[in-house]
Amino acid sequence: MRLAFWLYEGTALHGISRVTNSMKGVHTVYHAPQGDDYITATYTMLERTPEFPGLSISVVRGRDLAQGVSRLPATLQQVDRHYSPELTVIAPSCSTALLQEDLRQLAMHSGVPEDRLLVYALNPFRVTENEAADGLFTELVKRYAKEQEKTAGPSVNILGFTSLGFHLRANLTSLRRMLQTLGINVNVVAPWGASTTDLEKLPSAWLNIAPYREIGATAAGYLGERFGMPAIFDAPLGIEPTQRWLRDIVEKINDVAAERGLPGIEMPPLRAFSLDGISAPSGVPWFARTADMESFSGKKAFVFGDATHTVGVVKFLRDELGMQIIGAGTYLHRHADWVRRQLEGYLPGELLVTDRFQEIASIIENEMPDLVCGTQMERHSCRKLDVPCMVISPPTHIENHLLGYYPFFGFDGADIMADRVYLSCKLGLEKHLIDFFGDAGLEYEEEAGGHSVMAVSINGDDNGFEENGSEAAPTVATVTDGMRWTDEAENMLKKVPFFVRKKVRKNTENFALEQGENCITAEVFRKAKEHLGG
Repeated sequence: MRLAFWLYEGTALHGISRVTNSMKGVHTVYHAPQGDDYITATYTMLERTPEFPGLSISVVRGRDLAQGVSRLPATLQQVDRHYSPELTVIAPSCSTALLQEDLRQLAMHSGVPEDRLLVYALNPFRVTENEAADGLFTELVKRYAKEQEKTAGPSVNILGFTSLGFHLRANLTSLRRMLQTLGINVNVVAPWGASTTDLEKLPSAWLNIAPYREIGATAAGYLGERFGMPAIFDAPLGIEPTQRWLRDIVEKINDVAAERGLPGIEMPPLRAFSLDGISAPSGVPWFARTADMESFSGKKAFVFGDATHTVGVVKFLRDELGMQIIGAGTYLHRHADWVRRQLEGYLPGELLVTDRFQEIASIIENEMPDLVCGTQMERHSCRKLDVPCMVISPPTHIENHLLGYYPFFGFDGADIMADRVYLSCKLGLEKHLIDFFGDAGLEYEEEAGGHSVMAVSINGDDNGFEENGSEAAPTVATVTDGMRWTDEAENMLKKVPFFVRKKVRKNTENFALEQGENCITAEVFRKAKEHLGG
């Protein structure tokens, strides 16, 4: 585990909370020092739900350690009396893991029935958010899933949707709508909104759907091995992937129906999946062929995020919008091989695998792509560089936890992604136009000493001219990396589109150094432009 002020993945406690906060009748007790209840603040700030997270802290204090006592048994008793949960999950924090206490033994001294307790004593120094969440959910499925009769009609379980998930409720709504159109019932959604009783019913479904590589796939694999349940692991991100996802569901449901001697289901016409039931389900195929979107063909895009969204967005940008992928990466080392296999033939070089956001910021600065699709960290880096960015993966910002319907999954999600790509790039172009034209000729003449004086300005700069119109002596406006720039040269640079301005500055300074210049004047800038073919 590395201490840093910014990490792509949260702690193991955060991953555990994403599962337990998602479920009904489940409470979490962290054996931790005061302050590790930050999870509560994160949940209430981002998750747009009326419920308060079921979380308590069994506070570890230095005085207790000196006296050889533990507050855990008493805390469990208080939680049981006050909340009466069906299950209490107990986990150590990074600090208390160093104490190497036997949490199971301590929990048994609480008097709470053993079948209502689950000690998840993973190593928080080695396990981070997604692995902890996936592991805990799998443990819960193993503990509660029971052999039972299948439902009478076609049904599915949707696995891996958790608290603080990326566009969680909207994605779930999109999947439910498509399944309803196919005539398939949703048996259980877990862990989101599920109780331990719901987990018992998982084996009664005909099929498991686990679209997220990060959470839920391991549990679906277990259900397949233990109960012989088929599963679909693909995410319906984009038009073609969504159609393929629907066809796979129909095929697997019909296989189960044939085994049971029941009639299968048929794929309805695609218009049945639209919001009005009569139109095309998505506008992306048409929109991608318009003159407005044709300009995106060949534009450079860089994608970085978790495994599921990195793969889906890279394919969407290239296959459906025709953009050029100049690079992609993931911060999830444990899923890197899967991402490589999925993106074979899509990338010009090696997949970037790192959990250091500084490396990604450096790549963006050097490449200056036309669009970055990343996490909230890339959004922050891009704002400093004036590079268009859309958030497509956790870690997220409040804008990715909205009340409205903004799915990324399904046909509706493809429309949302196309809109986000378009607006991210076009709003960036709008900023460039403002930089280029300034106030668009809205300056007014001012009377000065009885004479009319026209203000000559770009973004408020005087462009190197005195009020009486005579040329002023060049002044040094800025100094970057030891190279000086005059006001006039800076104003000329501002006329360069913002998304290549940083690259032009660097190339101009390199040219000046080669020519033995130590100051960028208007003349040096013009020579550099001619030399570089600008």
